Amino acid sequence: MKWRRIILPGLLALPVLAVLLGMGAWQVQRIAWKTTLLEQLAVAQAGPPQPALAPPPFGHIIATGRFRHELEVLLGSEVRGPVLGALLVTPLERDGAPALLVERGWVPLDRAGVARPDGVVTVQGYMRPAEPAGRLSAADSPAQRRFLNFDPAVIGPALGLPVAPFGLTVVRPGPARPDGGLGIAPAPNQGGVPTPATGFPRPSNPHLGFAVTWFGLALAWIAIFALWASSRIRAP
Repeated sequence: MKWRRIILPGLLALPVLAVLLGMGAWQVQRIAWKTTLLEQLAVAQAGPPQPALAPPPFGHIIATGRFRHELEVLLGSEVRGPVLGALLVTPLERDGAPALLVERGWVPLDRAGVARPDGVVTVQGYMRPAEPAGRLSAADSPAQRRFLNFDPAVIGPALGLPVAPFGLTVVRPGPARPDGGLGIAPAPNQGGVPTPATGFPRPSNPHLGFAVTWFGLALAWIAIFALWASSRIRAP
């Protein structure tokens, strides 16, 4: 019978269809996961800042201490306008807790005009989780205090300083006050450097599009096989 011509190809096509449908189903699950994550982020970021002790990733946090400007490092690289720069990360020494790596914002590579507040300061922003280097990542330059990945487990030992396993990215800072007072650091002057982040991170949720793509590929695979099978069956 002619339909027997398509049995073996059909069996070979089934695993491909199963993979396409499985990937689509996985993306549907990821939609629910990402939606929950975004809701949690919205709650964590909308409320008042919490002490930077064991915060959730990207949560709104606050910390008080003294900057160790002599141990500041540059993270990554970024061009703004015609100027090549990087993110300035400075350890914040705290009472009763490990030092906290504070990403103060973008600075030019020569660090000209960088504000370095003295005394006790309070910084607030969002918790920045560690980003360990991958296998294909370029090497850091600890001797020059240049790092490509925000990994406190690497940066802290390079500075000879115990640090928290996460960092703080400054958002909407204001001026720091002299020793004995509290303020928001850095960037005491409008338009100065470092140039801090202007808002909290909001990851996108592209998984619906991914799911549609995978299910669309599955439908296309079925249609192609159906057309091929029909032609094989009709062939003499």
